[in-house]
Amino acid sequence: MWTVVYLAPNCREAERVKNLLTAEGFVVQTKKICVGNDGNGPVGIMVPESEAGEALEVIHGQKIME
Repeated sequence: MWTVVYLAPNCREAERVKNLLTAEGFVVQTKKICVGNDGNGPVGIMVPESEAGEALEVIHGQKIME
């Protein structure tokens, strides 16, 4: 099962977080929540449920969630 560990406000931020987690060895999926008129919108960053805690530590360590 997949767990959302971060909700990025747009595709650019989602790609940044996805690349960070992938570089740390996580398997990552993304899912657009809704698409605005500009083709952009919130994107959920998901990892396997068993890795969610570790992924959150990486995200917090990079101060992405501030």
